Amino acid sequence: MIVRWGLETLPEVCAEAGVSAPLAVASARWDGLALGERARWRQVPTDRIGEAAAQASGCDGVLAVGGGSAIDLGKAVSAATDLPLVSVPTTYSGAEWTTYYGVRDPERRMRGGGSGAHPTAILYAPELTLALPLRPTVGTALNALAHCAEALYAAGHNDAADEEALAGAQLISEWLPRVVEAPDDREARAGLLRGAAHGGAALAGSMLALAHALAQAIGGRYGLPHGTLNGICLPPVLRFNTAFAADAVRRFGEAIGSDDPATRVGELSTLGFPELGGPPRLRDLGVPEHDLPELAASTAERGGNKANPHEASPEEIERLLREAW
Repeated sequence: MIVRWGLETLPEVCAEAGVSAPLAVASARWDGLALGERARWRQVPTDRIGEAAAQASGCDGVLAVGGGSAIDLGKAVSAATDLPLVSVPTTYSGAEWTTYYGVRDPERRMRGGGSGAHPTAILYAPELTLALPLRPTVGTALNALAHCAEALYAAGHNDAADEEALAGAQLISEWLPRVVEAPDDREARAGLLRGAAHGGAALAGSMLALAHALAQAIGGRYGLPHGTLNGICLPPVLRFNTAFAADAVRRFGEAIGSDDPATRVGELSTLGFPELGGPPRLRDLGVPEHDLPELAASTAERGGNKANPHEASPEEIERLLREAW
């Protein structure tokens, strides 16, 4: 993967990736950016993948600018067209590191997904994150932190991914509170983005586990923000997994400076919901309690659960959901 820093390097990054006339996948908020595109797709997210891919006719690559939804859409177009993908993430989601993607409609409900994208280059530009509001800042950072935690104990974990995960967890825990205190501090934003980049590399090297499976099942059904859900779902899963991957949970705790990592993750989640006076819960996002059994059954079948140190039963997952509710 080609990885560069600084928006001024975009022409160089695209040239290195072999992209000179891309389809730009970016919502209208980025219309002021000079992207050198041949064509542009602005509806983010969308389930009109075929139409978006058709816009790439005559293009030699895809350039996705935005958060996880924009980059996932870029990956879907890349997979459909076999074109290389250059990603410019403007949140901390980590989507830029993987070949798989989810497809959401404009209401952000899950409509499918796939794999086979061709991520070729990533450009990190901290200046593009300065205007990111509080809630998506904290939510997507918690998503990155969940990548770090789960990379340490998912079925595919390995030494190289562990190193990325521990580096990312330390940086996110350190810099996220500073970003919340001073959102316009470019140094703090850059530190948090570096943590998220390590988390993305850990994700690519090790993959996901139960907390992400929960967040995907809930978010896909109700159109709720994936990062915020990871912040809510990770603490009970960390407590659950202590019985099956105690050393990994301990190492994650050390990286974030706590011997109680579940509580520390809850404290970081609280930063995005100061009005609650405590960690957000599923009921705060409008998840109906009577849907929890069905959500548990859906989560049990997901790959993240099957890659967890202990594949949780629907009954165990429902208990975790009730703890998070």
